[in-house]
Amino acid sequence: MNGAALIFLAILSVIIIYAIFTYNRLVGLKHGVAKAWSNIDVLLKQRHDELPKLVEACRQYMKFEQDTLEKVMQARNRVSRARETQDIKALGEAEGMLRMGLEHLFAVAEAYPELKASETFGHLQTRITGLEEAIADRREFYNDSVNLNNVAIERFPDVIIAQLTGFGAYRLLKFTSRETADVNIATLFKRQ
Repeated sequence: MNGAALIFLAILSVIIIYAIFTYNRLVGLKHGVAKAWSNIDVLLKQRHDELPKLVEACRQYMKFEQDTLEKVMQARNRVSRARETQDIKALGEAEGMLRMGLEHLFAVAEAYPELKASETFGHLQTRITGLEEAIADRREFYNDSVNLNNVAIERFPDVIIAQLTGFGAYRLLKFTSRETADVNIATLFKRQ
């Protein structure tokens, strides 16, 4: 073999090794996004199971607040549909609706001393609040994983390998400014 052939084989070997390394890294990033989604999914399922219990506990005391309870259940169902289809955009919108519904429910509950004193309500409120915080944490981890993946598949020369092997971008789990704005507590206490 002559020197040119050896140089060619060396360059080809480096390219193949780099392609294998990049492919394996992209696989790891893709699975990181899937794992982050799974973490959110588990918490969404847990909250999904707790919300009917909360609504039922409230229904026993809040006879005149059926509209509030219905809005929470409708938002719960929208979250569930978005979660099942992994529609990240719809999930973001539904999560915002559910967050506002729960804040309204907890604010309205302040007007019902018997409900606030209920051990079941207190337990469920604490449980759901904890799940909300965990979902927010996991959402941040999910968005970090998505960002790492999306940057990697756009970076040159990784973009070539990503396109050749079918790696794609993922959507960030975002909320609109209306959904992330501070809640006006005064409006929550107004009777409808």
